[in-house]
Amino acid sequence: MSCATEANGVADGVDGSVGFHGMGEVNVVKGASEVTVTNAEIGVNETNGGSRVSDEANEVNGIDGDSGVDGGERPIRRRKIVVVGLGMVAISFIEKLTKLDAKRQEYDVVVIGEEPHVAYNRVGLTSYFQHRRVENLYLNPEEWYSGFAGSKLRYSLNTRVTEIHPKSKTLKTSNGDSISYDILVLATGSDAVLPRHTPGYDANGVFVYRTIADLENLISFASSVKNSNGVVVGGGLLGLEAAKAMMDLKEFGSVKLIERNRWVLSRQLDSDAGGLVLEKIRALGLDVLLTKRVGRINVGDGNDVVGVTFEDGESIDCRCICFAIGIKPRDELARLSGIKCADRGGGIVVDQNLETSIPDIYAVGECASWQNQTFGLIAPGVEMADVLSFNLTQAKAHAPRKFKRPDLSTKLKLLGVDVASFGDFFADRDGPKDLPGRHGKNGVVKTEVSSAVEVPPTPTVKALSFRDPFEAVYKKYLFTPDGKYLLGGMMIGDTKDYVKLVAIVKNQKLLEVPPSQFILGTKGAGEDDGDDLDDDTQICSCHNVTKGDVVKKVNDSTCKSIGDIKACTKAGTGCGGCMPLVQSIFNKQMKNMGQEVSNHLCPHFAYSRVDLYNVISIKKLRSFTDVMNERGKDPESLGCEVCKPTIGSILASLFNQHIMDKPLHGLQDTNDKFLANIQRNGTFSVIPRVPGGEITADKLIAIGQVAKKFNLYCKITGGQRIDMFGAKKQDLIAIWTDLVKAGLESGHAYAKSLRTVKSCVGTTWCRFGIGDSVGMAIRLEERYKSIRSPHKIKGGVSGCVRECAEAQNKDFGLIATEKGFNIFVGGNGGAKPRHSELLAKDVPPDDVIPILDRYLMFYIRTADRLQRTARWIENLPSGIKYLREIILEDKLGICAELEKQMQELVGTFFCEWTEAINSPERRKLFQQFRNTDETVENMDNVKERNQERPTYWVKDSVTQDFRGTKWSELTWQPIIKAEQFTDAPTGLSANVKRGDTQLAIFKIKGKWYATQQMCPHKRAFVLSDGLLGDDAEEDKLWVSCPHHKRNFELKGPTAGSCINDSSLNIATFPAEERDDGWVYLKLPPVEELDGVLGTQKWKVRREEAVDPFVALDKRLKGMRGRKVGQKRGDGIGIGGLDVGRRAAITAGSGSIDW
Repeated sequence: MSCATEANGVADGVDGSVGFHGMGEVNVVKGASEVTVTNAEIGVNETNGGSRVSDEANEVNGIDGDSGVDGGERPIRRRKIVVVGLGMVAISFIEKLTKLDAKRQEYDVVVIGEEPHVAYNRVGLTSYFQHRRVENLYLNPEEWYSGFAGSKLRYSLNTRVTEIHPKSKTLKTSNGDSISYDILVLATGSDAVLPRHTPGYDANGVFVYRTIADLENLISFASSVKNSNGVVVGGGLLGLEAAKAMMDLKEFGSVKLIERNRWVLSRQLDSDAGGLVLEKIRALGLDVLLTKRVGRINVGDGNDVVGVTFEDGESIDCRCICFAIGIKPRDELARLSGIKCADRGGGIVVDQNLETSIPDIYAVGECASWQNQTFGLIAPGVEMADVLSFNLTQAKAHAPRKFKRPDLSTKLKLLGVDVASFGDFFADRDGPKDLPGRHGKNGVVKTEVSSAVEVPPTPTVKALSFRDPFEAVYKKYLFTPDGKYLLGGMMIGDTKDYVKLVAIVKNQKLLEVPPSQFILGTKGAGEDDGDDLDDDTQICSCHNVTKGDVVKKVNDSTCKSIGDIKACTKAGTGCGGCMPLVQSIFNKQMKNMGQEVSNHLCPHFAYSRVDLYNVISIKKLRSFTDVMNERGKDPESLGCEVCKPTIGSILASLFNQHIMDKPLHGLQDTNDKFLANIQRNGTFSVIPRVPGGEITADKLIAIGQVAKKFNLYCKITGGQRIDMFGAKKQDLIAIWTDLVKAGLESGHAYAKSLRTVKSCVGTTWCRFGIGDSVGMAIRLEERYKSIRSPHKIKGGVSGCVRECAEAQNKDFGLIATEKGFNIFVGGNGGAKPRHSELLAKDVPPDDVIPILDRYLMFYIRTADRLQRTARWIENLPSGIKYLREIILEDKLGICAELEKQMQELVGTFFCEWTEAINSPERRKLFQQFRNTDETVENMDNVKERNQERPTYWVKDSVTQDFRGTKWSELTWQPIIKAEQFTDAPTGLSANVKRGDTQLAIFKIKGKWYATQQMCPHKRAFVLSDGLLGDDAEEDKLWVSCPHHKRNFELKGPTAGSCINDSSLNIATFPAEERDDGWVYLKLPPVEELDGVLGTQKWKVRREEAVDPFVALDKRLKGMRGRKVGQKRGDGIGIGGLDVGRRAAITAGSGSIDW
């Protein structure tokens, strides 16, 4: 094979080569040559039996391949970790490694999976019989694997590694290809045991229960032997799961379970507990035969199973047998390669660092043998992944971790029965493995001093048991003889204390209560909120998540919903058994932070956003006053900055009135209030709609002319539009007028609504396109534009799998296929990026609109306030599975109604800019000051890259005591005509100018209030644009700053105080309306007022702001004209970073992790 052919085979997965998914380069070693495949070219480096980093690879890593490095130092390159196996432990290792390596970027990862699927949840395998969709079991969607930059992660499926050559650090695949590695991680897992000594083991109808393929084969076969007997051999955890699966198939006339012991679950439970489980599962219809061993499998014509004969001579008829009698480690690859394996029981021998007998080769999971033990549970494997990923990435700065004896506690729901065993649960039968009281301070086992006097031996373990045959509850807890330490135990039926007891055993805590309270004191104790658990208590054994992990994510505001917790920590994404406790800990911690988890919208409404949506929809409520009267706690309440915009959004989603209409205008945040995005200097940005990113030259010219006319700063947005910044409020109408005349309309960039539907050029131009992505994107954007929703919505359409439109990180995204489009939903970028999930496959273009209509309308109806589609789907019961049932299968019978409602809504479209231009009443609102045509600049501007922008904000807030200012005198002065304020139940406001001072005036339910216009948090002159709120119970009234929601009180003895930032305050002034039709304010003399609050005094000056790029610009200026890596003579080394400084940072205290 030529070099080019060989390399292309590797990259594309053809010609018998390994098919790697992902970008970047793939190295294939053949003898003495290293083949480097990049996106642009292929090169072969002769290495004379060794290897070196190619120039192409150097360039990828930012190193000039020609210049080299002084002193003979080898070029820096990322090390390659190859992972063999793509199961639950392998993916856990990869996730942890990539997370810990995010800053240093030391490693590229190549993973080779033998199955045709990416990593899936083997713990939840039985659920496959219900949904028959393997994607539902994926631990990460397929898109996750391609979401890494460059060659950070590449993966290959359907590929088996056949040889390892440690000396050359290469491995060979079943396709004959060789792959190099720096570090090799074996995560080959285990195989189900099949009794090959039993006659008939290879007959048609004999199965094992281990992989998706096993299940698919069983499902296919079962349909061909309907109403016959099915048999499961093995009464352990896996056997009970297999029996449940065969019962769920509903293909067999009966299902029998064969167990050689006297009770089921004999490895986890004693005879009493096992007997209780036996009673429960027999009551569910499973026929269990005990103390039976299979002697032979009876076969008929064609080698088909017809029955089983036991060793005692008895026989039963059956057509299908599933063996679930244990697993054996997959160590055959290691044995062939000379890696030491355990003689008894098998498994790849590893030390406490998980390293095998050969350096740089590690083993994790079920294939690893640690101290002559292999572990068939997921938790020890995840713990191995934790240790190895930490040591590979963090051991330079921290002490390396060691793998210690794992906790083998298990908690499962088997055939509807809650079963748990924890700690040393057979200490009474086999003797205790460890006694807490025998350890000294340093963990050294104390040596017992022998006595010359013989005394009778004392028991080392005492058991406390409880059995309730009426509730089917059994508990047995094992203690040290003095009752001071808990060693382990088992539970049937009532397992709610499981996590707490596991923590006590693991921490070897001295008990503070008598042992009896563990049995008697737990009954009726109510919901366990985890309050008595230490932070290092493991609450999710599948992914080794502690209580402290959850608490930390809540405390630092990383996670604000249970969906966030699952995404950040992985808790609850394995077997799911920990979710009740995770939810309770989350709720309790939110409550501790003063953010008690409640679906109530705000203090004014004891309803969720979903509840209010339904009430408003059914009762046809058309205004905030109607809603407050119908469902508010106090019908006279003003509302607040939370409920006002939420109800305003709901009203717009249902009835689509213009949001500047009087009943609605006071509900809007500043962006919606002025149909543009407010910026930090009080000006606005304007974004016209550009459907699908397609725009004509004439419209581009028109945008350029407007930007030039009004001196606007221009920037291309991520959604393929043009954003014009720096528009003054008083110029907005004129700007929109020019844009509308050119055929443009509002882009709704200011609204919680559809922003854009991004597209690549697809078949319009691209030679790779297989679908018209531009045409579809334009149709979708034109359909859903202006529709208000709980949060902003973004879409994308890609013309092929190259995914140039990034459709898989959008709220909805389409990727063209040969048969139509794949529809993805629930993705987003932003602070918490999430890849979308596949909703429907190969959808014809005609069916795309009905599916998206249903999806978006269901989201609008059921999402919480400000909840993106990603979090919404995560919080749905069963997530994407449930959504498919609703949208595609019409589980609730509402699809026709959803489509009808969406059609009615899109039929009400109008351009909000055009309506504002054509309305004299609305035009009046676009003034900087309501009492004068004068204008002022609120911040200095800086000219940069031939455009003007506002200077940077200053770092510190103003903490001056404005509200305590001692004025020399105050006199009543007429400021503005009262006719400019109409009565509105949500309140009205205006910005006025007196001398050089800006003031905010508010009219609320017939009463007048006045304050300074400047918010002292960032010295922004914006308070008159803020939302008004009240608390009737505490008699408080406030204005909320539109920038960062600092709430300032307007009335009473605390007027001017900031409710949520005690360091800030504002000046307030008495205000009243008089008979002459003017609003009067009680103010000091103009010169004195300007001296305290004047605009010129507080506007942010250019010289006050700190330029963050001074040092960088100086460095970049010094590097111009030099190649990367070239020394300048002043200590600058690789990448322009001072070598001494680089070494100090690397070897320092860990404050910067490269």
